[in-house]
Amino acid sequence: MQKIRLEITGIAYSQTQSGSYVLTLSESAGKRKLPIVIGGFEAQSIAVELEKMVPNRPLTHDLIKMLCKSYSISVKEILIYKFFEGVFYAKIICEKDGVLTEIDSRTSDAIAVGVRFNAPIFALSEVVEEAGGVDDGSEDYDDEVELNESEESSGEMEHLNEEELQNMLSDAIDNEDYELASKIRDALKNRN
Repeated sequence: MQKIRLEITGIAYSQTQSGSYVLTLSESAGKRKLPIVIGGFEAQSIAVELEKMVPNRPLTHDLIKMLCKSYSISVKEILIYKFFEGVFYAKIICEKDGVLTEIDSRTSDAIAVGVRFNAPIFALSEVVEEAGGVDDGSEDYDDEVELNESEESSGEMEHLNEEELQNMLSDAIDNEDYELASKIRDALKNRN
């Protein structure tokens, strides 16, 4: 079966499932995308790694990475191999001493671990054909909501000086409010 390489192109609030997020994976060499509903903790864990934030204490997926590294296990790839009754199924493909092992995992956890190893994400072509959509250039409602909230937060931070923003960023990270920390970091970047 053919594997299709995917890239993470967005994480946004789900408008259909309260407390959930939509992780959007897009075809690296195409226009199809795969929206996957994930929990808040997993969304936070993926976002923290993508944004290169350093939490006070290791998150669960950081702990998994440390355990793997301690035992010389590397994560080679993430494979989304099945879509059944609205649920995606994934495997973490690991390697130790030249031996490959496939570990069954929730897709969100597999991706959260995979991003920590810079492992490529793949889906079988049949999964993308069944569950994927074509990116026609229009924005999803979820993406639009995330953008508007970001713009609103950035507007509130415009009157603060850089030192105040840095202090807010430190407080947000200390309180493990990574969503706010991400917005503050964006506000700081926009000033440079």
